[in-house]
Amino acid sequence: MSPKNLNATIKIPKLLKKKLNNLRVNEIYNNFEKSLKIKESFAVAVSGGPDSLALAFLAKVYSEKNKILSKFLIIDHRLRPESTKEAKLVKNTLKKYSINAEILTWRGKKPRKNIQSYARNKRYDLLINKCRKLKINNILLGHHQDDLLENFFIRIFRGSGLKGLVSLETENKVSNLNFLRPLLYQKKEDLVFVSNKIFDFYVKDPSNEDEKFLRIKIRKLIKDFEKSDIDKSKFISTIKNLKSSNNVVDFYTNKNLDKNCFFSKKENKIILSNSFFQQPHEVIFRSFSDSLKIIGKRYYSVRGKKLDKVINKIKNHTFFKETLGGCIIKKVNQTVIITKE
Repeated sequence: MSPKNLNATIKIPKLLKKKLNNLRVNEIYNNFEKSLKIKESFAVAVSGGPDSLALAFLAKVYSEKNKILSKFLIIDHRLRPESTKEAKLVKNTLKKYSINAEILTWRGKKPRKNIQSYARNKRYDLLINKCRKLKINNILLGHHQDDLLENFFIRIFRGSGLKGLVSLETENKVSNLNFLRPLLYQKKEDLVFVSNKIFDFYVKDPSNEDEKFLRIKIRKLIKDFEKSDIDKSKFISTIKNLKSSNNVVDFYTNKNLDKNCFFSKKENKIILSNSFFQQPHEVIFRSFSDSLKIIGKRYYSVRGKKLDKVINKIKNHTFFKETLGGCIIKKVNQTVIITKE
């Protein structure tokens, strides 16, 4: 569809409509529209970087075209002195384009270690809690192709298994909410272009240049690959192939949960039969991790080493009791019972 025809069918603010006349912006929007395909209300997570600002514009057009309720949520982590000022600047910038946003603030004590990991978990907490209040089940995130590659290499350096290597999906469910990444296969340079073309603005986070973070080291490694004429698309193909293999393991994981696991919603308790632990290790590992998340009501998994340790104890002891992931795990004879801590 040409920009002219698209504009004729969308009743959106004139300032946004005018931006769609740019051929490159229009093409990026069309790719976004094909990737999203939802007809329900959604929230958009906005950080102020070029990726999330581009997402805000694209999502706004999508919501107006499809007459869907959309909410835009800016996360202020308060990890830097200037973050609150930046959040207000982002809010005011979006407002000029008829995009009304709300700032969600991370209050309280901040960690000194694993900062990025804690910040990500807190960001999800803020988004999930807000969306529950709004009764919105879909949250849009601005992850793109470079994030997909960075996540892949980070997991390699951490010795992750198959699931970890392909953990960044276009869609996944967290605490019964849908986390959607419609830009996952979009190039970062396209999103920077949209952000500059639409808003002529985006926030530059100095931590994105700080090599004390593994993600930044990986980012520079990928840039070195590009300088050496190594084709990034080959890595993307590898990730897609691994995802196909991961789907097979997921199939047997779900089968194990359905057949060998009893969940009492009333008592918030899971009972695992002896057959649950007679499967291949990866199937047991994933099934057990999912069980802990259900009872512990946590959206992130317990670390692999801790899970492996408990699984080994379960296999080697007749009677066993331990706490993990907000759960009490108790084995009596051949049965394992998981309850809330």
